[in-house]
Amino acid sequence: MSITVNLRYTGANGSARAFAEEMISSGTVDAIRAEEGNLRYEYYQSLDDPETILLVDSWANQEAIDAHHSSPMMATIASLREKYDLHMTVERYNRADTPESENRFIRK
Repeated sequence: MSITVNLRYTGANGSARAFAEEMISSGTVDAIRAEEGNLRYEYYQSLDDPETILLVDSWANQEAIDAHHSSPMMATIASLREKYDLHMTVERYNRADTPESENRFIRK
């Protein structure tokens, strides 16, 4: 069962976006995406709040998350969060298959 974690980074004066841009330009995002068990690692900017960036972070299982959290990249991420003075909220979801009765609402 896959696990998705939504992290909302909030800062001031564009700092959340600058954080995400540095994560991408430094190669950290590519390195995370290459980790075993990573299914998705994508940043999105809120239309309602330009000072908030959403990270959608999906993993194959808890073991993959644990390995990621014990990797040296976590120090890089923590350092950048401090650099940009970001605050975070976290939501965690376990994947459930879409019931057949709801598939008629999904446009592919």
